[in-house]
Order: sequence, then structure tokens, then C-alpha cells
Amino acid sequence: MRAAQAGMKPTLPKRFYKEAGVEERDGLFHLTLDGRTAKTPSKHPLAVPSQALAEALAEEWQVQGGEIDPSTMPVTRIVNSAIDGVAPRMAEVVDDLVRYAGSDLVYYRAGEPERLAKSQDDAWRPVLDWALDAHGARFTLGEGVMHVGQPEEAVAAIRGAIEQIGSPFALAALHVMTTLSGSVLIALAHAARKLDTEQAWAAAHVDELYQESVWGEDYEAMERRRRREADFRAASLVYRLTQA
Repeated sequence: MRAAQAGMKPTLPKRFYKEAGVEERDGLFHLTLDGRTAKTPSKHPLAVPSQALAEALAEEWQVQGGEIDPSTMPVTRIVNSAIDGVAPRMAEVVDDLVRYAGSDLVYYRAGEPERLAKSQDDAWRPVLDWALDAHGARFTLGEGVMHVGQPEEAVAAIRGAIEQIGSPFALAALHVMTTLSGSVLIALAHAARKLDTEQAWAAAHVDELYQESVWGEDYEAMERRRRREADFRAASLVYRLTQA
């Protein structure tokens, strides 16, 4: 099956440049390819607010081989999304993130087995404590998968925290971390440095890791998670470097 899937991969564009670099202009740091300003898919200049982020972009482009493989360029994908998709629709992206606060992963607990319930609480209690301490947001927990309504004031507090993120690059990165983890609270706690990358990713996968400890590891599932973790780490990097 993997061989068949490999044969179905799209044809990648050939590398058309020798050097990827960074040029500061008009208060922004532009990615350059052989001295020419690179463009996003929507033909906007590929420019970011920090030199560190621009250098991370240039590194992705520089290490490409004879072909350009977007699957190995997660920072570039996030930056393109920020410029082309998030910047013109900031309010819509905020609304989408706030929806996660109404049904976040960390609210729904297993009643049994006891080991899983404890693992969930160990991973998620610090996130909820942070939300309460940092934003005054107290959420309601439930057992099982039935929807649990959340206090409007708690959701509003999380909206306020998200709305303080004025950078489309940081907001795009937060959105990627949220969708990959299933939890805007985990993403926000990580962005606030309450959790490091390993802790945040593990907290998002408590149930999967428990199942693997019982039934063993599944190669395909592990490979999917590995690819998603790479994207999560790239989003975390973009968030951090946007502030640099």
C-alpha cells in the first residue's frame, strides 16, 4: 500500500534558484531567491515581521534538493496561510478558535479505566488551572462524549485572550496548534509557556498514548502523528519567532 501511495505522489516543481536569503525592506524581512523577492501563492510578497522568522523561511528553501517539496516546508506553509488567508480575515479566525473553547478536548474525561482518567487529569489539570489563574476562566468538566455547556464568561475570557494576538502570523500559528491538538486551551497554554512543546503534544494525545500502551503501536497511526507533530512544532516556532 505504501508503495502504491508513493507512486501516486504529485510531480514536484524543480528547484529554480541557487540561494535563498533575507532582505530587510520597509520594516519587513523578505525571503529572496537569487536576490528576487519571493511571493506567496496569492502573489503577495513573502515577508515577515522578524528577521529570525525570515531566516527560518530561508533555511527551509535553502535545504531543498533538486525539487521543491512543500511537505518539508511547514514554516513556509504557515506563513503563506498567514499572509494570504489569515491577515484579511482575522475576526473570522478568532471566531473559529473561540468555538474550540466551547467544546475543548480537556473538558471531557473518561470515568474508567482509572489509569486513563488519572493520565487525563495529570495532563489537563495544569491547563485548566492556567486558564483560571491567567484569565479567570473556569470551565465545566464532563464524563464521556456528551456535550457539556460552558459558562459564557469563561468562553468570553478566552476570546479576550485570543483577540490580544494582533499578529496574523501568531494567530495562524495558534490556529494550526489548535487544530492539530484539538484544544485551544492547550495551544494557548503552550503559547504562554505554561507547557513546553513535548508536554503540549503529549497532553493532546493522552487517549492515543493510553490505547497504544494497552494494544500496542500502530505503524500508520504513529507515522500520521509524527507528521502532525512536525507541523505542531513548526507552528510553535512561528509563534515564538513572530515575537522575536
